[in-house]
Amino acid sequence: MENIKPIPKEEGLDHSLNVLREGYLFITNRTIGFQSDLFETRLLGERAICMRGEEAARLFYDQEKFVRGGAAPKRVLKTLFGEDGVQTLDGEEHHHRKTMFMSLMSREALYNIREITRKHWELAVRRWESEDKVEIYKEAQEILCRVACEWAAVPLPEAEVKEKTGLIEATAALGIKHRKGRYARAKAEKWIQYLVDDVRSGAIDPQQGSTLHTMSWHRDLRGELLDKETAAVEILNILRPIVAVAIYVCFTALAVIQQPEEREKLMTSDEKLLKNFVQEVRRFYPFFPFAPARARKDFTWNGYAFDKGVLTILDLYGTNHHPDLWDQPELFKPDRFDDWNGSPFNFIPQGGGDHHRGHRCAGEWITLEIMKESLDFLANKMSYEVPVQDVSFSFHNMPSLPHSRIVIRNVKGL
Repeated sequence: MENIKPIPKEEGLDHSLNVLREGYLFITNRTIGFQSDLFETRLLGERAICMRGEEAARLFYDQEKFVRGGAAPKRVLKTLFGEDGVQTLDGEEHHHRKTMFMSLMSREALYNIREITRKHWELAVRRWESEDKVEIYKEAQEILCRVACEWAAVPLPEAEVKEKTGLIEATAALGIKHRKGRYARAKAEKWIQYLVDDVRSGAIDPQQGSTLHTMSWHRDLRGELLDKETAAVEILNILRPIVAVAIYVCFTALAVIQQPEEREKLMTSDEKLLKNFVQEVRRFYPFFPFAPARARKDFTWNGYAFDKGVLTILDLYGTNHHPDLWDQPELFKPDRFDDWNGSPFNFIPQGGGDHHRGHRCAGEWITLEIMKESLDFLANKMSYEVPVQDVSFSFHNMPSLPHSRIVIRNVKGL
């Protein structure tokens, strides 16, 4: 019989407020203190096991040991994921729904989103040439709202871009911001529900294979159409993450500004160098902090006992900065991806494991195409000045962003 080792335990009644105070570093700080990549704490009134690292990620994404149902806090479902979305499903139901998402990620679809992204960046740069200054984060959100809707075949009148960007962007904040986020999410779902009704009634006919067409006509394991509420949630689970890539675009702009030697390497627009750079942006800067799950059953791992139902949280940011996995993780070094082994468990900015059967983000390839095209514009296809500003960012803000949102001026297309 295997000897059971005690899990290092943080004393205290509850440490939820410390998550808000420390943000992305909450788990990492304690793994350093315990000198262990696994420890126990209490969050939102219940026992929680927190962990980081490649082997922890391999365990976390083992679907025989963990489920996602009931793991995410309600406030996250009400704003970010939506209720009954693919992120909350398990087993064959999850695989069936995930297959629908992955059907949208064909080589042609990825080529199309790259072309659409290029077009909207070109249009944006032309507008910026007549403006005194430009805030990259705000503009990137609107660019990507246009990109997302065009790619997904979701009608978006130009007069509604600002409004719809705000609706799609809803985040899992606290207090008044959370209430505003829930209101925005509900309004966005209503908007998409009307479109699903229009597709099913024949009032609009989106291109076959597009997001709006595919999800409006998707049938579940029982052969029944998704109810329009769930279909709307899943369509937003395509649109919202694309708009959220604006966070990465903002950090990409910061890296271009702060890493002039790395920027010089990009002057040829070489695809491999562009990819290495954006991969390092995804590794280096904060995006998703953690991922939650619950133990499907009692089991033992590396001598530690996991009880059925125990809340388990994987440190995404901490794994991407683990010193055992990454040489000098505190440095921005795109060339490290020349030698990366491609493990789906040591580089997990948008989740880990298998894209098709697991819970790794279906839109990760879309993220890369958008980021590579955005980087090419920021590094090579426009000139601009960078005024003095506060480009620092805080680890306790989730999501984190440079405080100035990156302001540029005197933009000229090249």
